[in-house]
Amino acid sequence: MGEAEGGPDMVSFRELARRLVEEGIVETISHQRLSKISREDPDFPPVVKIGSSNAVDYRLAAPYFRNRITRPGWRTDVKGKPPKSEPQE
Repeated sequence: MGEAEGGPDMVSFRELARRLVEEGIVETISHQRLSKISREDPDFPPVVKIGSSNAVDYRLAAPYFRNRITRPGWRTDVKGKPPKSEPQE
């Protein structure tokens, strides 16, 4: 999908999840997980309430997820919060 001129490309969390997977940015993600990330990560793109749904600008969200460092399987209940970014080799 090409970059559109003009204003933001606002999408719901459900649509954001679908696009991120469709474009291969993430392997899998749910709208519930997006909601949790948006509440916990201060670097998450700004969220706008539209009716009863949350929306985010896809043109900000896509680069955020491309550059996001994940730690699959990190047990926060056992190990606590993961350390800040570590250099990856």
